[in-house]
Order: sequence, then structure tokens, then C-alpha cells
Amino acid sequence: MVISDRSNRMIAAFEAALTLNGCRPAAGPLYAGVDLGTAYIVTAVVDAGGAPVAGVLTRSRSSIRDGLVLDYVGAIGILRRQVQSLRSAGFAVEHAAAAYPPGTIGRNARAFGNVLEAVGLDVSGLIDEPSAAARVLGISEGAVVDIGGGTTGISVIQEGRVVYTADEATGGIHVDLVLAGHYKMPVEEAEAMKRDPARQTEISPLIKPVFQKMASIVRLHLRHHPVQTLYLVGGTSCFPGIESVMREETGLDVLRPDQPLLVTPLGIALGCLEGDLPMFQA
Repeated sequence: MVISDRSNRMIAAFEAALTLNGCRPAAGPLYAGVDLGTAYIVTAVVDAGGAPVAGVLTRSRSSIRDGLVLDYVGAIGILRRQVQSLRSAGFAVEHAAAAYPPGTIGRNARAFGNVLEAVGLDVSGLIDEPSAAARVLGISEGAVVDIGGGTTGISVIQEGRVVYTADEATGGIHVDLVLAGHYKMPVEEAEAMKRDPARQTEISPLIKPVFQKMASIVRLHLRHHPVQTLYLVGGTSCFPGIESVMREETGLDVLRPDQPLLVTPLGIALGCLEGDLPMFQA
């Protein structure tokens, strides 16, 4: 099995649209998906046909932690600047959806929608992060594993329906902490090292145990929901070799799309367009 060409083309189109140099569609509304992550806040915009037309990606280390909105003011400030950038470039975004880590409920889940509402967006609904990713990947069977900066989220899909979701507080920040401890450097420098292709071969043995822990989390949650294939998305899934560790530890087929960081926000935008998300209530 492989990730479909259609999915990778859509992701590539979104990556290209991050420059904000595209042409605003002549007619029809735009739909946005906002992924409020621990390491990045990403907004994706699609047109009425579902084609990616714009997007903004901003680094964020303090607003969201372990799947919770800890700094409303910071998150709102970043998203407000993103929306202003989109509108200044001619993309008059009004309708948007947000995502939350699977298993997040009640007030904690609504907080993600509250951030969108605070910047004046019309919030069409909320969706859990791995389920959003599944929309882009076109999955009808398998498990989407969304490994972000703070958490590892799992959604099991059977016959096109999400039948189980879970989330654990292990993600990219834990990789950073291991590196910071080993090299005795600030976490911010460790995070930059992790993203440096020239250092990734060197640090792979050090951080492999963290990936093994993520894999054990996945294996535990799939005990009663067996699948044949895992689909890796989220920023931490960008690290070379993580799919091999997942494959070794779970014994399952593991697939990773191009640019896994961009999959979830694009899926949120598609959910906003399709209008079938649970309604947001502040």
C-alpha cells in the first residue's frame, strides 16, 4: 500500500500555497482549517472545490501544551496575524473550523474554537486531529497516528468511520528534552538541532527510545482495535526513520505522506468546506 497520488498532490498544492502568491478565486467562499499545535499554528485555506489556495504557518512554543490551550492571548495573537496576512493577500477568510487532540472533551475542546471566534472567524465546527488528517488521505481502513509537538493522537477507522480515538502526552517536545539533557543545551537549541538535516543521523540513536515509546502507545491502544496499516502525520513524523521504528515496534505496515505537518490543517479546512463537523458552541 502507498499514499495515493491524489493525496500527495493536494498536500504539495497546499505547501506551494503557503507563499500566499496564488490567485484569489474569482468567485465563491473560502474555507479555513486552523491547527493549533504545540510547535506550530497552521491555517489552511481551500476554495469551494476543495483546492488548497492559501495558508500560513507560524512557529509557536508556548501557546499550546499537551493538547491544551494554555496561553489564549498568545494563540489569539498568532492567529490574528495569520488572518490579517491572508486577508491582506486577497484571501478574505470568514468561515473556519478548528481541531483538537482526540479524547479532548468539554471546555478543553471548546477552547480551540474559542481562539478562532476571538479573532472574528465564523466557527463552523470542531474535529479531532487524526480524523481531519484521514480526510486528506482518503482512508477507509487503518489508523491515523498524529504525532505533534506535545501529543500522539490515534484514530482507528473502519469502513470509513472513526470507531476509536485516543491521545497521549508524548510528542516532539519530549524528543527536544532528551537532546537538551544529553547535550546540556536549552530546549530551543535542541529543537533546532532536531530539525537540522545535517545532525539527524547523529542524534537518531539518542531519540529512538522516544519513538519507541510513541510506538508502544500506539500498540497499546490498538489491542482491541486491530488494523493492518498506520498512517503517520504531524510535525514529529517528519523526522527521518520514525516510520521504520513504528514498523519494527508494532509489526504493522506504516505509511507516511509527503509533508506530514501539513496534512491535518488541510483536513480541517476540508471539513469546514464539507460542513459535516459537530457544531461549535462556545
